[in-house]
Amino acid sequence: MEPTPSPLPSGQEVDEGRGRIFPCDQCGADLEFHIGVQQLKCPYCGAAKEIDLGENSRVEEQDFAAAIERLKKLRESESEEPAEHSEVRCESCGSNVLFEGTLTSTSCPYCGSPIQREKVHRGGFRIAVDAVLPFAIEYKAAQRKLQEWVDSRWFAPNDFKKRGVHEKFHGVYLPFWTYDSMTFTRYRGERGENYTVTVGTGKNRRTETRTRWYPASGQFQRFFDDVVVNATQNLPVKHIDALEPWPLKDCQPFDQRFLAGHFARTYDIELPDGFLIAKGRVEQALRRDCERRIGGDKQRIHEMQVRYDAITFKHLLMPVWMLAYQYKGKPYRVFVNAVTGEVQGDRPYSWIKITLAILFGLATVGTIAAITQS
Repeated sequence: MEPTPSPLPSGQEVDEGRGRIFPCDQCGADLEFHIGVQQLKCPYCGAAKEIDLGENSRVEEQDFAAAIERLKKLRESESEEPAEHSEVRCESCGSNVLFEGTLTSTSCPYCGSPIQREKVHRGGFRIAVDAVLPFAIEYKAAQRKLQEWVDSRWFAPNDFKKRGVHEKFHGVYLPFWTYDSMTFTRYRGERGENYTVTVGTGKNRRTETRTRWYPASGQFQRFFDDVVVNATQNLPVKHIDALEPWPLKDCQPFDQRFLAGHFARTYDIELPDGFLIAKGRVEQALRRDCERRIGGDKQRIHEMQVRYDAITFKHLLMPVWMLAYQYKGKPYRVFVNAVTGEVQGDRPYSWIKITLAILFGLATVGTIAAITQS
């Protein structure tokens, strides 16, 4: 007997199916995802509504090769690419809300009602979202994490640390890919073993370390599970990547109700391009594996061939608190992992503090050298 498919997200399609809202059963206002109770909640009357995903809902890996082939056929059969922007009419105030590029969830700029762009996550040329990691850290907790981060910046200007950052956070779901693969690696290189020799005579007599090199080769398998790749552009990669690790075990099967009241984006980096990024990270890890297997005191890798089998992926939405602020006219951005509380971002530096630290370090080295000589 085939399992019963899970129901579509509850809610109401608006503007001829181009958008979706989630009206409150009590007062008709738009429900929002409430982080504290992990349910939909009305910001006006307080009514809560559980997000029931159904018994058969689960997060599943998707076949990479099959998805690439499906996208290829879709693009060949369609005459035009989907529009880069669309307008959705707000049911609350009647205004038109513009969705630009990969933005999929927003609020009406005129009345503040949350609106979601319908069907972007579920078809066309886009890979459907498999799972969402719900917000777990509330707004005030994110502010506290930010203040702790500011206080811990040793080389930040004193007035910046005293004043802090008081701009407004925006909660946003960012798209990520995760990739799984069984890898088979063949390598060829050299193992270096150090030895010492004494050279020179008299005052020039000294000991030198030299290396003997021996050929080394081998092969091995390794499975990589959930290699995470940020799928957005125009955001600082080093900060977004540094928000890891993400507690992927807490991901829930995708349901648009988790997005209610928060911004959300779909991906900018396509599925095959994301896999190229993942391969770069995998091969860095495999290179370290090769070096451990070669052993010795030093290693040289002349050749490393990697085969990828059984490639699968997931398209995930991860929660981030984002904040932009200015210090002395210069813009900075900060990002908070809305599950773990990890904070990454840009901040100003006090060159006076840095210069004093360098001078202190040089003075310390000079003192130690003088004591050693004496």
